[in-house]
Amino acid sequence: MAARREKGQSLRGSRIAVAIVIGVLLGCVIAFFFPHGLINPTPSSQNRRFGKSNFQIGSSSCESSERIKMLKSEIVSLSEKNSELKKHVKDLTEKLQLAEQGKDHAQKQFLVLGEQHKAGPFGAVKALRTNPTVVPDDSVNPRLAKILEEVAVRKELIVALANSNVKEMLEVWFSNIKRVGIPNYLVIALDDQIVEFCKSNDVPVYKRDPDEGVDAVGRTGGNHAVSGLKFRILREFLQLGYSVLLSDVDIVYLQNPFNHLYRDSDVESMTDGHNNMTAYGYNDVFDEPAMGWARYAHTMRIWVYNSGFFYIRPTIPSIELLDRVADRMARQQNAWDQAVFNEELFFPSHPGYDGLHAAKRTMDFYMFMNSKVLFKTVRKDAKLKKLKPVIVHVNYHPDKLRRMKAVVEFYVNGKQDALDPFPDGSGW
Repeated sequence: MAARREKGQSLRGSRIAVAIVIGVLLGCVIAFFFPHGLINPTPSSQNRRFGKSNFQIGSSSCESSERIKMLKSEIVSLSEKNSELKKHVKDLTEKLQLAEQGKDHAQKQFLVLGEQHKAGPFGAVKALRTNPTVVPDDSVNPRLAKILEEVAVRKELIVALANSNVKEMLEVWFSNIKRVGIPNYLVIALDDQIVEFCKSNDVPVYKRDPDEGVDAVGRTGGNHAVSGLKFRILREFLQLGYSVLLSDVDIVYLQNPFNHLYRDSDVESMTDGHNNMTAYGYNDVFDEPAMGWARYAHTMRIWVYNSGFFYIRPTIPSIELLDRVADRMARQQNAWDQAVFNEELFFPSHPGYDGLHAAKRTMDFYMFMNSKVLFKTVRKDAKLKKLKPVIVHVNYHPDKLRRMKAVVEFYVNGKQDALDPFPDGSGW
């Protein structure tokens, strides 16, 4: 029994082994003759697959084109925003620079005023007089900055505005400046004719970049209209860190004015006064009898500074003065620049108004002489006739050119009767 069971099990194992061998051989035969398998994909299904792939590619291409357009649009939009931001940054930079200038001024004032001091002996106490200069900023006008580097001496120069209406007076003006030997002066030409005239006479000249409103006044305006422009134009000189001796062209130079300046104030100006009282101030008593015991009211008076000849330092109060005058001249069409100039300099703070805190000095009226002093007083006094002023400003008389030439004849050429034919005042 045991022998038969062993024989049956051996037979079943042989059959399994044969079946395995047959299966392996059959698999090898199929793999040889059918390398891609017994079931191949149909051509239609392949075409559908490839078509779907092509559609995806085409769709992707369209999406890319639309995306490129969108990106280009975004780039243009960003460029515009970038330009606006640059402009905004420029405006902020200018405001920051002004703020820094104010901060610098405030810091310096604080350093001096912030320290507590005991009062010294009687008569020895002196208050602050000279404001600190602003930090120069060449970015305000690089072209003008380059010219001033060549023309100015010790950061100061004479500046005059001129158009073709004053061409003959301008020639007398710069001829005497050259004769005296003053190197640091500049003509601001308000039209092309003056540019060519100055260049042909070897006179330093500067013409501003086009400005429709300003240029129209500069080309065709009379003396008062042109005078109003100078406050706007001078601002750039001060921002660049230069002190300016502003000069009208109806002035004859007999000495170098820079040798006679004090430079201890924001503004140092010649006066329209004609004696010590009117030039330097006086107590004028106003009488009102109806007030009885209080009939006499004391007032302080001074004749105005001449806005056609003054020395101005590059300080915050000086720039504020120019801004105030220029603003009022722009808003008040009939305003006279000299009146506005003096009102802003002298009117004190009061309810509704903040006065300008600027230091000022009146020039010696015999050295910086107006034509009223010359023709009414000096030419009639034997001692005063021997005095040689620094400049003579023909501001009180309309026949300016004739009187300028007479001044040259009298002081330069020694013709003692050159001033005699003229009346004290004008003919009308």
